[in-house]
Amino acid sequence: MKILVLNGPNLGRLDLRDSKLYGNLNFTQLKDLISSEGEKLGFQCDVRQSDSEVEIISWLHEAADAKLPVIINPAAFTHYSYAIRDAADMVTAPLIEVHLSNPLAREEFRHTSVISGIASGTIAGFGPDSYRLSLIAMANLLK
Repeated sequence: MKILVLNGPNLGRLDLRDSKLYGNLNFTQLKDLISSEGEKLGFQCDVRQSDSEVEIISWLHEAADAKLPVIINPAAFTHYSYAIRDAADMVTAPLIEVHLSNPLAREEFRHTSVISGIASGTIAGFGPDSYRLSLIAMANLLK
């Protein structure tokens, strides 16, 4: 089964970000981890990253049209992109919101997610393990 794993702005530059918040993997390593863990569960993970809101919306439309499950880390778009939220709401397959850090343990402006209300669930705060846990959750949702 194919799953889209979408990542928002600045996640392509993990190697330059605070490792205490985001872990020690660069994006290529994170992508490899997601693909490897997904394969163990029978998933073909199509892992993508963009700093463009328009591109992420297009990918969500693709998922909606193909009825593909989605794991999404909207990154900063989490807190204010109603356009991404509306596109995500069109996805009829399960959609899981994921974050490397715990937004609720960070600055107050990060405490609101416009995505959470339409997601099947949210997993946050476990670094790269957040993606592993989201893949396990997706496998259970798709049973």
